[in-house]
Amino acid sequence: MRRERDTLSVEWVKLELLRTAYATRGGLLSRHDPRVVIGWYLIFAAVPWLTHNITVLAGLFVVCAAFVVLSRVGPLVLGLFVIGFVLESVYVLVAAWMFGGDLGTVLALVELTLKLATVSLASMAAFVSLDPEKLSDALLSLHAPAMVSFGVSYGYRMLPILMEEFHTVVDGHRLRAAPLPSRGLLGWRVVVRTATTVVAAFYPLMLNTAKRTRTTVEALETRGFTYAAEHPDGRRIRLAHLRATRADGVLIAVSLLLIAAAFAAGRAYPLYGAVQ
Repeated sequence: MRRERDTLSVEWVKLELLRTAYATRGGLLSRHDPRVVIGWYLIFAAVPWLTHNITVLAGLFVVCAAFVVLSRVGPLVLGLFVIGFVLESVYVLVAAWMFGGDLGTVLALVELTLKLATVSLASMAAFVSLDPEKLSDALLSLHAPAMVSFGVSYGYRMLPILMEEFHTVVDGHRLRAAPLPSRGLLGWRVVVRTATTVVAAFYPLMLNTAKRTRTTVEALETRGFTYAAEHPDGRRIRLAHLRATRADGVLIAVSLLLIAAAFAAGRAYPLYGAVQ
């Protein structure tokens, strides 16, 4: 367990992205079959769009928020969601006020905000709990094309490579650039220098990454990756570890019960954001 205190920095952001992508924190959903987790996500991604009842949507939002906590979503992703949700809430109030809307306008905007927020929470809880191998195997087991499964897995694995290349290129630019004579008012020169460096680093970053990608693909093809992924025996050996257990059934059953409870609460205390 890490004892040092995290601070907001580029390195911290990089580590948080890697922990999120590789599901290193564990959590409730990470202990379940990845196919069940994908099914769980699809349920919560579809149900909010089947109702206009704000009470139901609020209940679904609370359920997904609880799953986010139990899934141990990292502070970076959760912080970005909270900032976006707060800004969206402010936008709802400002838009209703500026365009002369009444309570019905506010409720209609709240309804849409809750739907998007619920789907976002479900996405965080599900995909933060799936590492690249689990997600790739689940897609392959669900009969997704082999190249799609490989693309998802390889895309996750390219994340640390992209970060490493980005740091290398940016550090090279910083070493070759002359120091700024002054930071300027409110540090505007630092902002301009940083933005210029990031833009200038784009093409070398893509070129170096493309070289690594080609080397990796050639190595995989030499070892028969495509044939093993498409051959029935290769798929069977690769997916042999996937097992749906009683705990997976309990997860889906409890989730459906919570959804039913949200709809029951909406029936008892209805509040609609759209004209019925």
